[in-house]
Amino acid sequence: MHKSLFFLFFLLFINLGIKGQIPSEKPKLVVAIVVEQMRYDYILRYWDKFEKEGFKKLINEGMNCKNARLNYLLTQGAPGIASIFTGALPGSHGIVGEEWYMRLKKEKYNCVEDDNALTIGSTSINGKKSPKWLISSSINDEMKLFSNGKSKVFSVSLNDYASILAGGKTANACYWYDDKTGYWITSSYYQDSLPKWVNTFNEKLLPEFYLQQEWNTLLPISSYTESQPDSSNYELGFGKDKFTFPYLMSEQKSKVSLKKHEIRYQLLRNIPSGNTYTLDFALATMVNEKLGNGESTDFISITFSAIDNIGHKFGPNSVEIQDAFLRLDQNMAHLLSFIDKQYGKENVLVFLTSNHGVSGIPNFLKEKKMHAGYFKYHYSVALLKSYLNALYGEGDWVSAYINQQVYLNRQLIESAKLSLEEVQKKVALFLVQYSGVANTITASDLQSNNFKGGSVFEKMQNSFHQERSGDVILNLEPGWIQDKLEAADHGSGSVYDTHVPLLWYGWKIKRGSITRRVNIEQIAASLAEFLQISYPTSCESEPIEELTK
Repeated sequence: MHKSLFFLFFLLFINLGIKGQIPSEKPKLVVAIVVEQMRYDYILRYWDKFEKEGFKKLINEGMNCKNARLNYLLTQGAPGIASIFTGALPGSHGIVGEEWYMRLKKEKYNCVEDDNALTIGSTSINGKKSPKWLISSSINDEMKLFSNGKSKVFSVSLNDYASILAGGKTANACYWYDDKTGYWITSSYYQDSLPKWVNTFNEKLLPEFYLQQEWNTLLPISSYTESQPDSSNYELGFGKDKFTFPYLMSEQKSKVSLKKHEIRYQLLRNIPSGNTYTLDFALATMVNEKLGNGESTDFISITFSAIDNIGHKFGPNSVEIQDAFLRLDQNMAHLLSFIDKQYGKENVLVFLTSNHGVSGIPNFLKEKKMHAGYFKYHYSVALLKSYLNALYGEGDWVSAYINQQVYLNRQLIESAKLSLEEVQKKVALFLVQYSGVANTITASDLQSNNFKGGSVFEKMQNSFHQERSGDVILNLEPGWIQDKLEAADHGSGSVYDTHVPLLWYGWKIKRGSITRRVNIEQIAASLAEFLQISYPTSCESEPIEELTK
């Protein structure tokens, strides 16, 4: 009898211990982490320098999709965010770039621009934004619809497009950073006024604190053996003689007149503290909005954007990028610790990915005898205009060149009674002659053909939207970038731009890895299966089978 009682108590003890570890039927909270401009190989390159509780914990205790790809050509930031959360390609969700040319209006449009919206939280115009140009619903929208509005959805990023496109059309709030004030702001599309807790957070003026801190290396600089020397002349940095450690942002001079106590708040976007400030606000959002405490699954998207700006200035082989990732690793450890303590990892579904990678610095690659260079698009477009004038007579035949796309003046072509398809072909054949241009294709060809088999033309077609894309799309050769005031860039279909991390952690996620290719559009499809809700309206992807079976 005594032994039986002991055995029963032992079973009760074991069951009580296990009970806290059993995942709920659905996750209480989904935490979506996007690190802008994170190449997959950064994980491998910096592995030995990472702590145990950050990226390593996500990989060692979760599922690592080792071959996650972007399956389209024009890999800018905004299309990547939209593809992650809609499960669709740019040609379907409509966000073909961070801006495009509107033929009827004869002007450029930003992907989240909305003249009818008002800034909430600042007197600046930086809040005149909304998801009005996003055609597809997002996975967050489907959560809200399925739960009859009970699910709470929030999105946080320094970048407006990242916050808005990740949050979707029905989010409770999307917050982004205001360069004028250093505050977190939103749009009247989402809220009429900022909650009291956001105002309280803003009043702490944390950007002033962060921008007064020196950015020096986390480890002794001699230990950054995975990177090129800090004195590399190929980096642009923060201007002349400002591309080696340490950096003090308060010493950076403004181009406009500022009072002595004012700080150039936009500089926070260019240092690792910008990521820390994003995490500060994301954790405050989770606590103050009581995310994960309701009957329905809640959702928060956190996009870390500072890496993108650092990569453009210093390139992927720099000490600055490595240091930024070592510090982001600490941010990850902080976030995962908070999740484990606040909710229990078994109740929270976490995924981490990126919206694109980044090229190497062409001049650095050429020194290593690699194929690389700069496509001088201003020069090429100027010659194209002269060529069309000689061919068809004087006229403004080219309306715009945006994001490796030529927009022709269709009204002029029509009034001249020319064949649009023929003019497009002439332009495509002219531009493909230039150094660095691998392929060109016309809008007419993309509309009349169905490219498959993983070819570059399939990627070009996946980026194409009939109304918003150009008349001719260019694909640059591997290693080549557009000649802009940046050390490195993205926007190609090459592997350094398309191969990104995809890590899953927490609720019902098994430990392991997936080596076969998956596409980032499958994230939304997998979430729909996990949550047992409808797929987003333009999602045609399959869920990742190894995760959901």
